[in-house]
Amino acid sequence: MVTSTMKPFFNAVIRYFIFWILFAMLGKVFFLCYFYEQSWKLGGADFIQIFAYGLRMDVSMAAYICALPCVFVVIQLWIKKRVSIWWIRIYTWTILFISSLICIVNLNIYREWDTLFSYKAIDIFLDAPHLAIASATSSPLLLSCILLIVFIFMGAGLMYVLRIFHGKLPRGMAWYKKGGISLGMFLLVFVLIRGGWGLTPLNASMVYFSTSSFPNHAATNVSWYLMHDVVHAKGQNRNQYTVMSKQEEAKQLAPLFDTVSAPSMSLLKMKRPNIVIVILESFTADLVAALGGEQGIAPHMDELIQKGVLFDQIYATGDRTDKGIIGILSAFPSQSSQSIIKHIDKQEKLPSMVGDFAQRGYATSFYYGGESEFYNFKGYMLSHGCKQIVDQYQFPLNEVTSKWGVFDHLTFDRQLHDLSKQREPFFSTLLTLNNHEPFDLPETHRFGTTDLPALFKSTAYYTDSVLYDYLNKAKKESWYKHTLFVIVADHGHRLPLEKWESNHPNRYRIPLIFFGDVIKDAYRGKRIDKLGSQVDLVATLYRQLGMESNRYVWSRDLLDANTKPFAFFSWADGWGVLNDHCAVSFDEVGKVISYTAGSNSSCKNELFRTGQAYIQGVYQQYLNY
Repeated sequence: MVTSTMKPFFNAVIRYFIFWILFAMLGKVFFLCYFYEQSWKLGGADFIQIFAYGLRMDVSMAAYICALPCVFVVIQLWIKKRVSIWWIRIYTWTILFISSLICIVNLNIYREWDTLFSYKAIDIFLDAPHLAIASATSSPLLLSCILLIVFIFMGAGLMYVLRIFHGKLPRGMAWYKKGGISLGMFLLVFVLIRGGWGLTPLNASMVYFSTSSFPNHAATNVSWYLMHDVVHAKGQNRNQYTVMSKQEEAKQLAPLFDTVSAPSMSLLKMKRPNIVIVILESFTADLVAALGGEQGIAPHMDELIQKGVLFDQIYATGDRTDKGIIGILSAFPSQSSQSIIKHIDKQEKLPSMVGDFAQRGYATSFYYGGESEFYNFKGYMLSHGCKQIVDQYQFPLNEVTSKWGVFDHLTFDRQLHDLSKQREPFFSTLLTLNNHEPFDLPETHRFGTTDLPALFKSTAYYTDSVLYDYLNKAKKESWYKHTLFVIVADHGHRLPLEKWESNHPNRYRIPLIFFGDVIKDAYRGKRIDKLGSQVDLVATLYRQLGMESNRYVWSRDLLDANTKPFAFFSWADGWGVLNDHCAVSFDEVGKVISYTAGSNSSCKNELFRTGQAYIQGVYQQYLNY
């Protein structure tokens, strides 16, 4: 029975706990209002479920926050000396500020990545803080600061209304009452943190209720999610995607790889050409008219396609440059929550085109206008035998004027200058950077600066222009007639359409073009409609050159008639697969199929099992390296 002296104490504890739950719900309101275009599409039931399903995680986070004050309260019950509660005020205001900051940062991260604030974002920031800041400068910083201030003030208003600092500890209590209160508080906090007495402790999937990712993300307490993600670091030492035996995995994957090889069409005039790989930052298919994109954004790309060989059904393996680099040069699929390039001991064991061509006597080089240490590009290149690395530090300081480093036209010019003096044959890779936040340019933005789509289209237009200018300049070089240019994007993007979520295949569709005089005249302007992935570039190219690609176990020849149409992609929280007839995406947090396309249910079921086997196999290989 609660006595009159204990009632104010319990009321104060309850008010403090309720404050943090309401504050978490306030964060959901901010999230829904900020992304009002997506919220507008939700039904009334969705809004109710966002708060109802999210309540369990909000309660858990509130219990985490209340744990330290509860320890203080218990200590105070057992000692006679009264300690000032000012430290609790400081603690509360500190947590309020940190939680508010997480909420607002999450808005900007979600706007760019369609994923919640996670360990990955912190890891990127710690690796290269100034580059992460440069990337974030396209975010509405003034609005973010205003929202942060408003959010904190609203939290302060909740404090005032709930009078959370009003209450006194009961005095003169019997020891058994103190013991009961102490034990009860500890047990209650433990149970609430854990999410109940059930066998399974609270996890992110427990707040998921929809097959659409947006309402599920809206229901998630981002502070809880971030804390959990940091602590667990996304399962680095175990295969979190294991759902079947190795035998079943092999059976599911066999149709993709165990095919009778058919003769490939021979596109090239020579077997030992120079190779130049041009990797275009964020150059999604939606930018290219020939791939169904908007007219006028990349007009020169369409001209190149008419003179080269276009693979028009190609999908990026992941959603970031670190995964695209590995997908293109090592034919290793993205690992969803992990990035193998950041692990020196693992990426060194990958096969790589860079190393293969170096062993064949090719001069190898890598060009990037930013810091080559970013995402460990430099470590990857060096460990695989790249002899020359040119980044922003090899340019005069007066040319390092882009937020990311050197503007792309200067990087292209530098590569041209160096290749004119390079012995042949050579294998050179160039990665562009300006079609990326904050979308700064050395010239006027062709489509204006009114919004992000306009900025993105402007930097894409610039990229298209400097690539075209580069190729025209290259035609004047003696080595041009002996050179195959491979033009490919590192990943797709939600821009410029702002309509593809992370689980939609269209977000990952990219151009892949073979270009140059080394291509036989009969194949100029040819389109290859075989559905495939970035990782298929290696096997396709190697077969044209008479090279073995057996070490690239995930790569398949797109010019082989017997190769099955298939592509895999992944993002931080899930993966997707598609073929000519259907597509399936799976959310690994909610453990739900989040996207399907195609009317044939048996096709989707079989494809889903293939996708499970694929990510299980890829991730296990990542662990084994």
